[in-house]
Amino acid sequence: MLKNKNVIVGVSGGIAAYKAADLVSRLKKQHANVDVIMTENAAKFISPLTFQTLAINPVYVDMFAEPKHFDVEHISLAKKADVFIIAPATANIIGKIANGIADDLLTTTIMATTSKVIFAPAMNTNMYLNPIVQKNMSYLKELGYEFIEPGTGLLACQDYGPGRMAEPADIVEHIIQSFVKKDLEGKKIVVTAGPTIEPLDPVRYVTNHSSGKMGYSIAKVAKDRGAEVVLITGPTHLEPPKGVRVVRVNTTLDMFDAVEKEFDSCQVLIKAAAPLDFRPDKVSDVKIKKDDGENDQLNIRYIKNPDIAEYFGRIKEDRIVVGFAAETDNLIDYAKKKLKKKNLDFIVANNILKEGAGFKGDTNIVTIIDKDENIIDYPVMDKDKVAQLILDKVKYILDTKS
Repeated sequence: MLKNKNVIVGVSGGIAAYKAADLVSRLKKQHANVDVIMTENAAKFISPLTFQTLAINPVYVDMFAEPKHFDVEHISLAKKADVFIIAPATANIIGKIANGIADDLLTTTIMATTSKVIFAPAMNTNMYLNPIVQKNMSYLKELGYEFIEPGTGLLACQDYGPGRMAEPADIVEHIIQSFVKKDLEGKKIVVTAGPTIEPLDPVRYVTNHSSGKMGYSIAKVAKDRGAEVVLITGPTHLEPPKGVRVVRVNTTLDMFDAVEKEFDSCQVLIKAAAPLDFRPDKVSDVKIKKDDGENDQLNIRYIKNPDIAEYFGRIKEDRIVVGFAAETDNLIDYAKKKLKKKNLDFIVANNILKEGAGFKGDTNIVTIIDKDENIIDYPVMDKDKVAQLILDKVKYILDTKS
C-alpha cells in the first residue's frame, strides 16, 4: 500500500521513542521509503543507529552536521515527503510547531514541508490534559495538521490515563488511509457478513463455514474510501474495522430485520453474508437427548428462511444491491440465475472448492457478472483487493446514476 511513498518519521524526546522503531519497521514492510529525523533528546532514548538499520537510510539529527549530500537537508527532506509523521510527539514539539518555532532540524523540516503532517502525541496524562497543550493541538488541527489520539492506560511514569502513544500498527493504518481517495463520501453502504446460526435446542445449532472475512474486508475498504458503513454480521471471531457501525445478529431472520432497518437510508447493500436458507420448524426448549431419536435417527423438519438478497433486490428502486454466489459446480450458470432472480446490479461468484477461494482463507478467486451478463474473471488475490474491485464497480454504477 505504501510502495514508492516517501514517509518522514520525526522522533522527539520521549520514552515512547522506542515504539518508533517498531513503526519504522512496519512502514518498511509496507514498502515505504523511510527517512528518520531525530531530535537530540530523542537520541538519548534510542540510538540513531537503530533507525538507520531499520530504515536502511541515513538518520538525521544535527542541524549543522556536515551534509551527506550537496543540498540543504531540511529543505530536501521537506520536499521529498509524501507524508510526515511525528511519533512520539511530545508536548514540547507540539508547542514549538504551534508557535512557529524552528530551532532544530526536525522543527525546521516540518515548517518547510507542504506534505500532510500527522502527530502521534505521547506524554504524561497531566501534560496531555494541560489546557495549553490542548489549545496548541486544537490550533494545529484548525490549520490542517492531523492527530492520532493517544491511548489510555498505565504510563511509564506510573500514572494512569490518556497519553500513551498510539500503537505503531494503528499509526501505519492511519498513514495508509491518508493516501486513499475518499470517493465514496456521502454514501451509506450496508454490508452483511459471516454465517447465521439456527438453534435446535438450548445447546445446539446449525451453521456453515463462512468466516465473514470477505464482508469485513468490504466494510473496511468502504470505510477507508469515505463511506458511512453499517456492518451487519453473524457470529465471527473477527475484529470489526474501526469507524464502522456494527450490528451483530444470530439467525437469518435477525439479519433480515437488521437489513430492513437500514435499507431505506442506504444507497448500497452488499450481501456478502452466507445466511442459512433453512431453519428448524421447531426449537426445543430443553436439550434434545440421544434417546429422543427413533431407530438411531433424529428427524428434524426444516422450513425456508427468507432470501434477503432477493427480497431487497425486488424493492431496491434506485439503490444498488450486490449479491454473492458461493458454489461448488456450474458456477456461471447458477450465478446468472441468482443475478436475474434477485434483481441484483451485479453478483460476485466464486467456486469454494478452488484452492485460494475458500471461506476461511485470506484470498479469493472471483468472477463478477453484471446485469448485462458481462463476465470478468479475476485471478487469486487477497480479499482486500477483491473488496476494492467490488467497490470500484459500485462507484462506477453510482456515477452512471448521478
